[in-house]
Amino acid sequence: MKIRDATVADIPFIVSANAALAQETEGKVLDLALLQPGVRAVFEEPSLGRYYLAEAEGRAVGQLMTTHEWSDWRNGLFLWIQSVYVLPDYRGSGAFRGLFGHLQRIARNDARICGIRLYVDRENERAQEVYARLGMHRSNYSVMELVYRGPESHG
Repeated sequence: MKIRDATVADIPFIVSANAALAQETEGKVLDLALLQPGVRAVFEEPSLGRYYLAEAEGRAVGQLMTTHEWSDWRNGLFLWIQSVYVLPDYRGSGAFRGLFGHLQRIARNDARICGIRLYVDRENERAQEVYARLGMHRSNYSVMELVYRGPESHG
C-alpha cells in the first residue's frame, strides 16, 4: 500500500469517493455542482485542507482529507480527519491504517500538531471499531452544527 499526497489529477477519484461515502454512510446524494468545486478548492487554496490517497496496484483505493483547528488551550493544531473512504474491495486491506499511520508520522514530526481528531456517524459501528483499534477514543465533546448549504440545509 502506497500513501501519497493527492494531486489535481486525483480530483475525479476524490469526487467519486466523497459521493460514495455520503451515499453509503448517510444515504445522501451529494450535489456534484457543490462537491466538484468543493474538492477543487482544496487544491486551489491549500490552507483549506489536504487530501491523501492510498494506492494499491498503481491505482487509488482510499482517501482522506485533513483540515486543522487551532487549540489555544494547547497552543497547537489538531488535524481533523475528514472524507475517509476506502473502495469496498479494499476494506480490510490496510488502506486506512496506512493513511492513519502517515498522519501520525506527520503529527509526530511537527511540533505544532497537538492531536488528531475526527467525527464519525453514531451508527457507523464498524468505523468506530477501526478507529478504536488504531488508538483513538471517544471525546467528551458532541458535534453541533448549523448548516446553510448542502444535504443537511433546511431552507
